[in-house]
Amino acid sequence: MAVHLVKNNSNYQCSKCDKAFSSDRQLIRHLKTHSAKPYQCNHCNKAYSNDTKLTLHLLTHTGGNPNKCSQCDKIFSNKSNLTCHMMMHTGEKLHKCSQCEKAFSFSSQLKLHMITHTGDKPYQCSKCDKAFATRHLHACHMRMHNGDKPYQCSHCEKGYSNNCNLIRHMRTHTGERPYKCSDCDMDFAENGTLRNHMRTHTGERPYQCTQCDKSFMLNKNLLSHLRTHTREKPYQCKHCDKEFSWNAQLTMHLRTHTGETPYKCNHCGKVFSQKCNLISHLRKHTGEKPYQCSICDKAFSQNSTLIKHTRKHTAEKPYAVLIQAQQIKREKNSSDDFIEQIVDVKEEHFDYDKRNDNINLSEEN
Repeated sequence: MAVHLVKNNSNYQCSKCDKAFSSDRQLIRHLKTHSAKPYQCNHCNKAYSNDTKLTLHLLTHTGGNPNKCSQCDKIFSNKSNLTCHMMMHTGEKLHKCSQCEKAFSFSSQLKLHMITHTGDKPYQCSKCDKAFATRHLHACHMRMHNGDKPYQCSHCEKGYSNNCNLIRHMRTHTGERPYKCSDCDMDFAENGTLRNHMRTHTGERPYQCTQCDKSFMLNKNLLSHLRTHTREKPYQCKHCDKEFSWNAQLTMHLRTHTGETPYKCNHCGKVFSQKCNLISHLRKHTGEKPYQCSICDKAFSQNSTLIKHTRKHTAEKPYAVLIQAQQIKREKNSSDDFIEQIVDVKEEHFDYDKRNDNINLSEEN
């Protein structure tokens, strides 16, 4: 294999990433992680970039694997590496921050976290205004500008600018889900997903709305909620002038243009444009009635039917204001007198907004 060695300040610098080595032998061995995997297992079709990884893999065939993880199939060259790996399964966090209550499994994670307190970001990007706390993060960011993706997937053609993203992607092929919930039997491919899931057990809702008293488990849910205050509608239909606050709304609206009906009933073949309509329809086949009246023993397949039924118990008449307004209109010939009467009726029952009069009057003067 032809290798171009770059020697920089008495170090051998990798031309593919930001790593440097003290000898050409170490660099040549490292370069194999960016190219082919010449070390082939003679028991199966797996291949590796260096002989150490192949040796460790061979232990899975021979049975000599003293440093094998008891939670997954990974094996390690020494016990200390296995101990560090086990913290990923147990959630043990020995490295505590002296500035806040957070704790971490590895000292390297704690060092990165401490920067959030100091704010020190000495590595400035020369192509944009971003700055980074470590040389590694800066190097990963620079690959986004130059399009360099040295970390190639051995199963497909995808490439990544950093090894962490490659590791996450590889789990889509291997099905590995190393992050296990300690409160239930669920497991996850990413630590961040586990962290979000844990809030369903703890009830933690760290994302607080500044406009009202609502809080959320996920930041994306908070951002979505804020649009109810700002009335922001960033999702524009390309077929008409309608705008929407959420992408899901736009997706459903687009089906009114395309006629797409992706949800099909497996009992009768009827198709629907929205999943909620299919779920509602399926209850006709299953007989399911999940909406139970709290006053009597009746149950219904639709929530709207339960609401109508409940009014029989409460004697609620939600459309009384509308009926009264229509009656006033019929009795009054003067439009000015009519408007005053309508205002009196509406203010008695609900807030009046002159900009948005929702009362629909069927007759004209």
